[in-house]
Amino acid sequence: MARITVEDCIDKFPSRFELVLVASNRARKLYAGENPTIEKDNDKNTVIALREIADETLTIEQLKNDLIEEYQTSTFSEDEDLNEIEDNSDETQSETNELQTSNLETIETDKNDENENQPLDEISIETSQDNLENSSDENKL
Repeated sequence: MARITVEDCIDKFPSRFELVLVASNRARKLYAGENPTIEKDNDKNTVIALREIADETLTIEQLKNDLIEEYQTSTFSEDEDLNEIEDNSDETQSETNELQTSNLETIETDKNDENENQPLDEISIETSQDNLENSSDENKL
């Protein structure tokens, strides 16, 4: 059989690059043990892959899907597991936010209760003393 070239297959794909990707993926699959759809004729896997494409023994869509599956990093079941984890983390985050909000409200209420029990003179004196201490620290630096 005559040698096959990329030129013989270029009309099957819109891009030479896509053709090369699909043909190399098919050649790797043949090397891994898949059965060719045409006679081997003592040809190398690359030539067999190009001949399969030229003879259209495999559909173009099937070749493209094989290429896509080869490069996919996660499966559908893994995607579902990830969605469940994200949903659980969202629920946990909202519960944490609710607890933090209620704790802050409790602390603020406690502070307000303490301030209500103290006379205004004592509160202003404490604030004045704090300001005096802070200003003297700045002067030391």
